[in-house]
Amino acid sequence: MLSFLKSPSNNNGRGGWLERLKAGLAKTREQLDGRLGALLGAARPLDEAFYEELETALIGADVGVTATAHLLDQLRARARRERIADSSGLKQALHESLTALLAPVAVPLDTGSHKPFVIMLAGVNGSGKTTSIGKLAHYYQARGLSVLLAAGDTFRAAAREQLQAWGERNNIAVIAQQSGDAAAVIYDAVGAAVARGTDVVLADTAGRLPTQLHLMEEIKKVKRVIAKALPGAPHEVLLVLDANTGQNALAQVRAFDAALGVSGLVLTKLDGTARGGVIAAIAHMQTSSSREKPVPVRFIGVGEGLDDLRPFDAREFVGALLD
Repeated sequence: MLSFLKSPSNNNGRGGWLERLKAGLAKTREQLDGRLGALLGAARPLDEAFYEELETALIGADVGVTATAHLLDQLRARARRERIADSSGLKQALHESLTALLAPVAVPLDTGSHKPFVIMLAGVNGSGKTTSIGKLAHYYQARGLSVLLAAGDTFRAAAREQLQAWGERNNIAVIAQQSGDAAAVIYDAVGAAVARGTDVVLADTAGRLPTQLHLMEEIKKVKRVIAKALPGAPHEVLLVLDANTGQNALAQVRAFDAALGVSGLVLTKLDGTARGGVIAAIAHMQTSSSREKPVPVRFIGVGEGLDDLRPFDAREFVGALLD
């Protein structure tokens, strides 16, 4: 069975999600715990040796150099302001500083502003776009919305087959062609969604590297064609990022944003990496850039089950990572 078609867990409530989130972040938490436990659990003096070890722990979890420097500055200032004498008093401070860093990018996606609400997904090869579309379709269908899928990845036959299998199993319409260009497929899908009164359109596109300039031009064309099919669409451009890529994710955000005007991020495969801290690096890059508004992290994925892709919540994430 295709991984994204696996049956959802019976533990689908909020508590169940928090348990899966914590389990999904286990590798990143282990990367941190081995060092943070010793650093923050004991009453060590807050000297330079302590801060250097804390820096090593955060960078080891791929929080990134600049985001780590930001967090350390916050902790140093708080220790001085609140006269914290030793390391045991800094755990809550780290929890709050990391939550504050992530909060500006934890913005849920509201699909109620348009009908159909057209979501275009992009990303590099292997980032998990097609699997994420299957999970997003399940997410919106479970909330009573009608969904239509556009098999816009016309380069990879397996992508079309994945979407068609999902559609057949869950009675979701899939617009696909055996051949042809992505723009034509998605144009037809948007037209079909308008005619049928569909709530949400999820449009797949082929994976591409930012350095493949001709393919980046092609995806720009796809976006323009969607706007011709429905003025104002796509209403959301989601960039799907594989957490295993670590700091390379930052370059992907910059490149795809420059080409498409990315409006949201999906961070997948957090369960398979010790680099979950990259979400902090992404948040810091966004909030410290010249961009008027940071690109929100809309969803995170922590497993292969249908319910393992959920909206990103900063407080939940930090709690699962550090508690």
